[in-house]
Amino acid sequence: MTGKIEESPLYSIANPESIAIFGASNKYTSMGTSILSSILHIGYRGKIYPVHPSEKTVLEYKAYQSVADLPEVPDLAIMVLPTGVVPEVMEACGQKGIKHAIVVSGGFKEVGKDGAGLEAKLKRTAAQYGIRFLGPNCIGAVNTHFRFNATFLPCEHPPGFIGMASQSGSFITQMFAYLGRYGLGFSTGFSVGNEADIDIVDCMEYLAACPDTKVISLYIESIRRGSEFVEAARRIVPQKPIVAYYAGGTEAGRKAGLSHTGALAGEDPVYNGIFRQSGVIRAWSIEELFDICWCLGTCPLPKGNRVIVQTHSGGPGTVAADACERFGMKLPGLSEETKQRLAEYVPHTGSMSNPVDLTFSRRNLDYFVNIPEILKQDENADMLLLYLMMPLRTVRMILETMGVSGDELEAETEKFVNEQSRYLSDMMLGSEKPVIGFSYYSGENPFIKSLYDLGAPVLPGPNRAARAMGAMLEYLEFREKLSPASG
Repeated sequence: MTGKIEESPLYSIANPESIAIFGASNKYTSMGTSILSSILHIGYRGKIYPVHPSEKTVLEYKAYQSVADLPEVPDLAIMVLPTGVVPEVMEACGQKGIKHAIVVSGGFKEVGKDGAGLEAKLKRTAAQYGIRFLGPNCIGAVNTHFRFNATFLPCEHPPGFIGMASQSGSFITQMFAYLGRYGLGFSTGFSVGNEADIDIVDCMEYLAACPDTKVISLYIESIRRGSEFVEAARRIVPQKPIVAYYAGGTEAGRKAGLSHTGALAGEDPVYNGIFRQSGVIRAWSIEELFDICWCLGTCPLPKGNRVIVQTHSGGPGTVAADACERFGMKLPGLSEETKQRLAEYVPHTGSMSNPVDLTFSRRNLDYFVNIPEILKQDENADMLLLYLMMPLRTVRMILETMGVSGDELEAETEKFVNEQSRYLSDMMLGSEKPVIGFSYYSGENPFIKSLYDLGAPVLPGPNRAARAMGAMLEYLEFREKLSPASG
């Protein structure tokens, strides 16, 4: 996309000041009502015009019998209607002057010949009136920064930095809770469905211009405009990373994609080639997709592939070292200066090799701040990987030995955990080199949960952390290759 973001057909879809919604009622089990509930739940501040042939009000909003009765031309129409009536409602919207729509309704190309005929009619009608639309057979769109969520599930994660375009609506809506678990969230997300009009390339270009989006994520079952995809990605990647999860490279995946959105997928080697030519990082699972986005969105890029691993247990350190090398990183030895600075912190049972295995630290603050500060300053280090754990029972025992007990113990435990996580997150997020954590603890542990809430990248296990770090090196390579200066 060239020019201002407001010129994109997706701008009014993601930032509508007013919406007409078709298919919402006072029946809470209908999808249209669920979508309107989600719009209200997130705190949408624009005007809402339900259109219903018989209801006088819908969820306490005045309802209108037809689109012609609306008091103004809304920015966006959302249709959750029986398949057969969608083309005529699109025509009524066009006659009203509406220029943007989301067609949630299914039953089009994905179901076969008859549905494909209806979809062709829908496209002709929209084109006649200059309407740009998402869908059909999609879930909708979400813009957390605009407080707009036109999907059927409530979005409760904070406004985030991950933009997404997905050929599956579930990988938008069902990721709300998943991302929120790690303190992450979408900036803007689009479910493109059958891509009868607006497609994944249009979404990429919009997200490239979106100021709230740091990383673009894609769920792909088929790329319909191959050359345009490559050209768009090559323009975008020097400024913003793109990470894609492609499902469809197997026979089973191709059959599932065809019945899902009518998409015709290709074999894995073909898509591997497209992604490498485009500078797009390929993820091999939905979890890996968001792991990579997480690190790319919170860390500076490394200047090389040398990583120092810090651990206080041999096994996790060994696994981390092995994973790092498998994903293209090297573990250098520490410089003599670093070893001298570490001497007062590393017990005789520990190791100053790489991984740096402390076995224990005399003061917890040493482990979470002083020691990683020394390690990241090592001239041989491009990245730092930290093994993180803080069992609450251990914290309470430490505080009890310091004379804290009784009613003060829980409050002091919480204070200690919060202080430690604040120190560590400030160090990680303020570093000029990537500092990434991994832990076998989840967000149920207050220390890890606090790090998530503060925005620090702490991944579930060393293999996932190492893969994300390797992806950062991939992006560095792609960016340098596609940068205009390198041409």
